[in-house]
Amino acid sequence: MESAQKFIAIVPAAGVGKRMQANFPKQYLRINDETILHHTVMKLLSHPLINQVIIALSPDDEYFAESQLAHHKNIIRVSGGTERVNSVLNGLKVVDGNEYPWVLVHDAARPCVSHEDIDKLIHQCLINNHGGILATPVRDTMKRGIDAVNGLTTIEHTVEREQLWHALTPQCYKTDELTFAIEHAQKNGLKITDEASAIEEANLPSLLVSGSSENIKITHPDDLALAEFYINKQANNS
Repeated sequence: MESAQKFIAIVPAAGVGKRMQANFPKQYLRINDETILHHTVMKLLSHPLINQVIIALSPDDEYFAESQLAHHKNIIRVSGGTERVNSVLNGLKVVDGNEYPWVLVHDAARPCVSHEDIDKLIHQCLINNHGGILATPVRDTMKRGIDAVNGLTTIEHTVEREQLWHALTPQCYKTDELTFAIEHAQKNGLKITDEASAIEEANLPSLLVSGSSENIKITHPDDLALAEFYINKQANNS
């Protein structure tokens, strides 16, 4: 993909990943002798349009300093916050909006994103002149649950899936608009789960760009084997 516009990416990586049942942050679990965080960040930096990556890490992180990433000239470390949104905002504060009018935000635990999907997202955002996210349409029947008195969850009703999408990352927005949207949400006490939700609350447009289902987020132990499979598959096809 050819473009005069260059991008910077923010990777919030201050979480502890409790669902992985590990005694250290999940981004430091290993696939093919490299950490998940290493796979993710190097996938971004190897994209021809991404010049730099900002990693938001917990101030108590004791693993990053021992990694190869700590000495990479195109990686900037910032302090992460208590929530994802705080980490992203801390990253945005060190971005020069004149040099990088657009920013990508990508989950640390999504090492399987493809360059083709990043190309598609960037292309759609640039030609439409507003931000968007990678996403996949919901294919399964969706149920809304309700907690029962015995501690079990029962079905309340079926949710129409026709216009439902799974939100993925990267999410790509204009640097100034995303900064405004997050600060607006925080000022008004709004709950923000991802960058798109901040953009929505600011009444700004946001594209849904269909991406690959291989772009999984490593959340549970079983996800590691699947991520390894996709990483190896992509390496063999490159």
